[in-house]
Parts: sequence; structure tokens; C-alpha cells
Amino acid sequence: MARIGLLGGSFNPAHRGHRHISLAAHRALGLDEVWWLVSPGNPLKPKKGMAPYDARFKSAQLMSRRAPIRASDFEVHAGTIYTVDTLAAIRKAYPQHEFIWLMGEDGVAQFHQWKDWRGLARTMPIAVMTRPGYKDDARAARAMGWLRWFVRPAAQAINWTNWSVPAITFLRLPPDPTSATALRARDPNWFHDLEATGRNRS
Repeated sequence: MARIGLLGGSFNPAHRGHRHISLAAHRALGLDEVWWLVSPGNPLKPKKGMAPYDARFKSAQLMSRRAPIRASDFEVHAGTIYTVDTLAAIRKAYPQHEFIWLMGEDGVAQFHQWKDWRGLARTMPIAVMTRPGYKDDARAARAMGWLRWFVRPAAQAINWTNWSVPAITFLRLPPDPTSATALRARDPNWFHDLEATGRNRS
């Protein structure tokens, strides 16, 4: 039975910040692997400025090399759009593993907008990771009015497989200021070279 952290996102593009927080969560939670779930399309993000899926997936593969991180196209094959459906499908597909959902503090601020977010919280534990500038927004988030009853101390995070759900912990990880938005602003056509290489999934 493996201990797997799941990090979803557009990865538009994948960058060192994704790798940094994934490796930090890997250590803090005693994970065997982190799976990057590259989303075909985030319902809460505009389509404008979104690079083609193949390029985003390739960028995730390249950024996760030589690390206990695996880029995954599970959502494409499962045909899921919403995280709550994806996590249910993953648990069904891999009953032999233990899973914890990883999300940034920015995600907590809009968590109440996610489809069946309470159901998601009842599916597997959640670990919230530091993101510069979002601490106050996360703590004051609308969803925290309910989730605050299920907060577990970060000092006990290594024991997350023993928690009953809902369970959420806030990991104070070394921050990384890298931003996909800033990277796209610097190079809007970042994906052209990757797109030309074609799809190369593992």
C-alpha cells in the first residue's frame, strides 16, 4: 500500500514551484509519491490563455523528472472534470493505495465554489500548502466555516493515514514565489516547442 499525494492543476505551465511544494509535502507527509493530475480544463479558470493539453502535460513530465513525482493524465481517461468525481474515481481504480489531496492556500479561498466540496472533504484527507500572499484569505475562506471543525495539527501530519475524514491540515512549507501567471506573461508562447514534440505520456 503506497501513500500518495494528489496535486491537481492546469500546469500552464508546470514550474519549479509545483516541484518545490510537492517535494516539501512528500517529506512532511511521508509520501511514497506525488501524482500531478493535469486537468483537461478547470471549470473555474478561463479558457483564454490556456495552452493545449499536450503541452501542459509534457511540461509536467519534464518538471517532475528525477523526483518521486508522476505526471498523470487520469482525468482524460476517466472523463472527469470536477475534482470530487476525479478523487472518487481514483479511489475506485486504486483501492490498494492511501491518498491525500494537496492544495494551495489560494484553492481554499475559492473551495466553496467547487462542486460538492463537502463531499470531496469526506473522500480523503486534505493538506493545504503555503502559498505566498494567501494565508489570510485561506483562514478567512467561506469553506473554513465548516472545515475548521476538522483541522488537524501540522505536527501530526505524518500520521494522516490514521485520520478519519473530513480532516484538513495546514502545512507551513518553505514558500516559492514562482507563478505560472508570471511565466506566461514573460513568454505567452511557452508551449510551442513542447507542442511540437507531441504527446509522450507515461
